[in-house]
Amino acid sequence: MLYPVVIHQDGASAFGVTVPDLPGCFSAGDTLEEAISNVREAIDLHMECMVEDGETIPQPSHMEDLTQIEELSGGVWILVDIDITKYLGGVDRLNITLPHLLVTKIDRMVEGNKLYKSRSQFLAEASMRLLAASH
Repeated sequence: MLYPVVIHQDGASAFGVTVPDLPGCFSAGDTLEEAISNVREAIDLHMECMVEDGETIPQPSHMEDLTQIEELSGGVWILVDIDITKYLGGVDRLNITLPHLLVTKIDRMVEGNKLYKSRSQFLAEASMRLLAASH
């Protein structure tokens, strides 16, 4: 899933990163590249703690909604791709039946989009989005 993060330059060379969808999740780095790498690790640790505490991993917000928040202004926004499936528990194998045309469209989407590693990942993310929208 793509989580928006905002990067602010602190002084001449340090970069601070905030993850608005995960309150209390911050990171930093001496270079922009280091800050982005470090925020991935911070997100991973934050989500692990959330799961251990019985909390639900939130769906990412729309970046355009977050850019309207005054406290987050003045930074550079990027999307960080986080595979949240490892926080959802073990894996269950399923035998499902879908219309051929739908499977073909799913496979084309997966092949043409680097965000999805597999058909299963695509179906899991689509399901999570629909479930989150229904609450």
